[in-house]
Amino acid sequence: MSAAPGAGPRRAGFDAVFRPRSIAVVGASSSAEKIGGRPVRLLRQHGFPGAVYPINPGAGQVQGLPAFAALADLPEVPDLVVVAVPGPAAVAAVAEAGQLGVGAAVVLSSGFTENGPDGAALQRELTRSAQESGIRVVGPNCLGTFSVRERAIGTFSIALEQSLPDAGGISIVSQSGNLGSAALSLLAPHGAGLARFVATGNEADVEASDAVAWLATDPDTSVVLLVLETCRDSARLTAALGRAREAGKPVVVLKIGTSEAGQQAALSHTGALAGSDKVFDAVFARYGALRVQSLEELVQVGAALEVVGRRRVGAQPSATVVAASGGFGVMMADAAARHGVGIHPLGEAAQARIREVLPLAATANPVDTTAQVSADPGVYEAVVDAALSDGANTTVCLMLSMAMDVPRMRATMVEGLRRVTDRHRDRAVVACLSGPADAVAELRGLGIACFPSVDAAMAGVAALGRVERLREAPATADAAVEAAPLDPASWRNEATARAALQAAGLPYPVAETVGSADEAAAAAERIGGAVALKILSPDILHKSDVGGVALGVRGAEEARAAFAAITGAATSHAPDAALDGVLVAPMVGGGTELILGTTTDPGFGPVVMVGLGGVFTEILGDTVVRLAPVTEDEARDMVRSLQGFPLLDGARGRPPADVDAVARAVAALSRFAVRHQQDVTEIDINPVLAGPRGEGAMALDALIVPRPTQHEEVPA
Repeated sequence: MSAAPGAGPRRAGFDAVFRPRSIAVVGASSSAEKIGGRPVRLLRQHGFPGAVYPINPGAGQVQGLPAFAALADLPEVPDLVVVAVPGPAAVAAVAEAGQLGVGAAVVLSSGFTENGPDGAALQRELTRSAQESGIRVVGPNCLGTFSVRERAIGTFSIALEQSLPDAGGISIVSQSGNLGSAALSLLAPHGAGLARFVATGNEADVEASDAVAWLATDPDTSVVLLVLETCRDSARLTAALGRAREAGKPVVVLKIGTSEAGQQAALSHTGALAGSDKVFDAVFARYGALRVQSLEELVQVGAALEVVGRRRVGAQPSATVVAASGGFGVMMADAAARHGVGIHPLGEAAQARIREVLPLAATANPVDTTAQVSADPGVYEAVVDAALSDGANTTVCLMLSMAMDVPRMRATMVEGLRRVTDRHRDRAVVACLSGPADAVAELRGLGIACFPSVDAAMAGVAALGRVERLREAPATADAAVEAAPLDPASWRNEATARAALQAAGLPYPVAETVGSADEAAAAAERIGGAVALKILSPDILHKSDVGGVALGVRGAEEARAAFAAITGAATSHAPDAALDGVLVAPMVGGGTELILGTTTDPGFGPVVMVGLGGVFTEILGDTVVRLAPVTEDEARDMVRSLQGFPLLDGARGRPPADVDAVARAVAALSRFAVRHQQDVTEIDINPVLAGPRGEGAMALDALIVPRPTQHEEVPA
């Protein structure tokens, strides 16, 4: 067999992976216990409708199918080749498949990068082969792929040993085969169905982001669950997430681990507080993906999104809790508080409707229906209908865990829910129950999202609200910021850094650079009031550590003494440091201390950070990071996302801070970082004082860290 003359390689990619008409298995074994035997067995067991071609030069038959010695001997060019032979033979098989015009290969084989330098060389050869021929390669060292509706199986996973998952709208993309399998195993108890599965392994060619990009336009996929260990190509990841957002496909991400860069020691607060893990938060926020913290949450939220669809839970979710027990109602209200879900009293009209059918019910919120609802489906329907018709809360959360175990109660309540959910098709309803499985499936069929516990239900409502906020937020195209070189003098010391940042729009008080005790005295007199003196040196990043700062200095004589003290201390502690003089600046008090900064992620580029400053910086680490540049609106949202935002919002009688002024500073700093990213790796401004509303903000420090190669360019 040979490819059609002039046809060239077929670049079918994921079409070949998930919708193949024929599949060849290289290294096919008659033993269904071996990796090479399992795909053949699973394809036959689950009824793949296309041709299956075992490739085994030493066998006439494999599991009842005619075997072939090589791919070139097949009667047709298969769409997909599954490779289960050792390293060098796997590379040869992919090369042959590419030459024949095969659309895709799934390389299950190990022995590549994970096996050291020799394996890495083999993997580079595999990548080169894929690039030259156009064949798309999943793996190597991967669990593989499968597609439920097409029964197209390119995996050896034991998860398919008994049956295929039910068909549904969830697709799983995982770099880790084991984590992907674990997510798959958790889907069934939640009544959720699967569309596609891919575990990308070493990613010699196809990356997880490539799968997300394809699934964004896959009509069978409504929700993507993504398990990431690392990101090899930031542009591919952001493009894929952007494509999914444009298509209205929620992407729920479990990101584990941090990048090597994030483990390195930072030169400033910013580097530590805006580490690589927070950068991923920024990426997901910019491109509309929801990050979760566990496999359980990944699956629970994914399953809820599949059934809820476009029903609204509210961008700022709140819940009317309906339970047949006051105790459960209190537990659900407590869980709602933990997860930031509001519990607002129902309106008087809704409460009156509930009392009309249940005179003894507690009707404010939570609604305690008592056991009376179990006897009459019309009563339960009326209670839930009143809750859904009321505007006090965005959704309704039902405690159903025990009721669904009693057939009589289940039938009564489901009958009422069927009618009421049909009338309120735009409102999301959430239920708390862990089973039985057929009850979960029945409720999901009514569009009700089911969670296995009280805490999971309220965490799920909060997560659905975050998805709604991400969906409704306008997609942010990176603003056009023209790159420009930065004068190397800008990062020499604090005074030059302040000047550069002030020119970019950052607010700084008037300050003077002095070179003698007499000049310090004169500057202190001109500025008036209390002043701060700081040593200026390109070699001293942390001035306080060497005694290079004097605070609360008043008058000429104190200024002379302070100048002598800090220059003497700096010379003593850092005798080789170049000294550029001393900065004299006014002491500014009041307001709330913040820290602003930027850092340059090796993959995603400049990011901007805002956090609580002063002592809170080290103790709480309360920071929010976003990809730069940000608009003033985005910067305002960053400030409001701080856990300590109540300190800025007038908590306990404090005057509300000028958040708008802080937002302007953050946005200006983000533009500066993007404009000068070729020269600057970090910027640290700590503290920034946020004054009372209408009185602005003031930056009191400045550190610009150049790219390492730039240090030599700093003028002496």
